[in-house]
Amino acid sequence: MNVEKILAIAGKPGLFELKLQTRSGFLAESLLDGKKITVGMRSNVSLLSEISMYTYSEEKPLADIMRAIAIKENEGPAISHKEDNNKLIAYFKEILPDYDEERVYASDIKKVLNWYNILQGKGLVSKEEPKVENAEAIKEEVVEEVTRGKAELSEAKVKKAPKKATKKEE
Repeated sequence: MNVEKILAIAGKPGLFELKLQTRSGFLAESLLDGKKITVGMRSNVSLLSEISMYTYSEEKPLADIMRAIAIKENEGPAISHKEDNNKLIAYFKEILPDYDEERVYASDIKKVLNWYNILQGKGLVSKEEPKVENAEAIKEEVVEEVTRGKAELSEAKVKKAPKKATKKEE
């Protein structure tokens, strides 16, 4: 699931896809109805990739929560965000059992489920782990760097080893 260009804009319903950046803001397309809007730099905009939710141990990225919902629902739609708060909270506990109940409100849960259903309707959710392109090549580079660093370190130790002094005979 790639939420890098998906935006939530304060005061506007639904989610938007970033299309084009301009001098005075940017152009976004609604995922609900496909209408394009211009958004000024003063608008309160959040990238979904930058949003996370509180748990008792850490902050969980929204993409991970969306993936957990996709796994539970087999990439199908989640329950409606218009359900009773108690149902929503019970459902969310199944998805994220250790979420911080004092800092995550029912309104936050509604928003996440609404966003998930919008993304699911557009085919933008996936239960698969995000894959890093050319991960094997990156791994080889890191291993090479580490071994080269070890070789350089041992070479530096040999060069710095103290030499034994010898007396010259006269």
